[in-house]
Amino acid sequence: MDKRVRKSKIPQVVVELGMRIDAIIKEKGLKQRDVAHDAGLDVENLRKYIKGRQEMKVSTMLRIAEALEVEIADLFNG
Repeated sequence: MDKRVRKSKIPQVVVELGMRIDAIIKEKGLKQRDVAHDAGLDVENLRKYIKGRQEMKVSTMLRIAEALEVEIADLFNG
């Protein structure tokens, strides 16, 4: 079975968003699995977002911000 190939390159802002989410998780001393649970996500999907391998919907971004107890703007300001 061939590995799926992405049709378009992931935008840099998506990669930076993932890095910022990861930084907030570490700053707060949280575990990815707990954040994923609180946001109603599968931990593997959260990891894809953090690594910048997958784009997320705005609703997902809002749930992650809520799980991290930060404002949505904090996900973009680092």
